[in-house]
Amino acid sequence: MPRTFTGSDRRIHKIFVTRNTEYHVRRDVCVAVKDRRSGEWLRAHLALRQKVHGGIRFTRSGGITANDGIPEVGESLFFAAEGRDLVTSPVLDVARPEREIVKRYPD
Repeated sequence: MPRTFTGSDRRIHKIFVTRNTEYHVRRDVCVAVKDRRSGEWLRAHLALRQKVHGGIRFTRSGGITANDGIPEVGESLFFAAEGRDLVTSPVLDVARPEREIVKRYPD
């Protein structure tokens, strides 16, 4: 059974770091997106307020494998965003934000 974002997790916030972007997720919903180069919060990103539906891994042979649990390093985040699906570049790291960062999430 795949792991899901539940109250059983020690902390409910995660940061999925990709090449250009950080996706800040509370439980399974993206609550903030940050540009890694500028450090600026992106207030109009397609992922905002969207559910992370899992991860997608592209194989060397051109195939795709899906993970409907918590995305892992090497997988791309998959958001189904009201008719406009979003697939990110591969996740480089999964981290937990400091409390001070969580307090500074944009509205």
